[in-house]
This record gives sequence, C-alpha cells and structure tokens, in this order.
Amino acid sequence: QVQLVESGGGLVQAGGSLRLSCAASESIFDINHMAWYRQAPGKQRDLVALITSGGTTNYADSVKGRFTISRDIAKNMVYLQMNSLKPEDTGVYYCQLQKVSGRYWGQGTQVTVSS
Repeated sequence: QVQLVESGGGLVQAGGSLRLSCAASESIFDINHMAWYRQAPGKQRDLVALITSGGTTNYADSVKGRFTISRDIAKNMVYLQMNSLKPEDTGVYYCQLQKVSGRYWGQGTQVTVSS
C-alpha cells in the first residue's frame, strides 16, 4: 500500500506563489504517472497537472503557464510549483499516484488564495 503525504499548502494573496510537495512511501520509478488534483468547495476533484513515467507533463488549461509539476525520483518526491495564483485556484490539492497495482491518493493540502 503506497502512502502519499502532501505538504506546502497555505494562505497566499493573489499573485503569490506556493510550492506543494508530495512524498511517496516507496519508489516512484516504476509507475504509470503521478498527478495533482484540486477540489474546490462544492465541486468535483479535477486534474491540475500530471507527469508520466517518461517525464511528459500535462496541465489543465486553467493553470498552463503558471503551474509546473516536477519530480525527484531519487527522493520519491513530486512537486507542484504554483505561480501567479488566483482566487479560483483555491481548494484542496491532492497528490495521486497511478501504478499497475492501483491508484493511490494523499490526504490533501489546503490552498487558499485571497483577492
């Protein structure tokens, strides 16, 4: 059972930056992908950014040019650098890992962007 622990959330003013981190309990070398999802109050959980085993990245249109997903395989870490934050970026951010054995989620970290 893979465990994922997110950190780095908080309260920030619009235009500010945050860096989210996700620590995996085991190697992230042999996986399908890792991703960050966001769930705003009263809304569904949506994909924000994804990085494949080959390092290919994909982003939701709403965050392109502002967010960057990256990973450190040696440290079993995935990051989400968020710049030029907007109030609509507010929500709980979840780390997700997809491998052959299944899909795993972290507990989430709250990001609040004030206007």
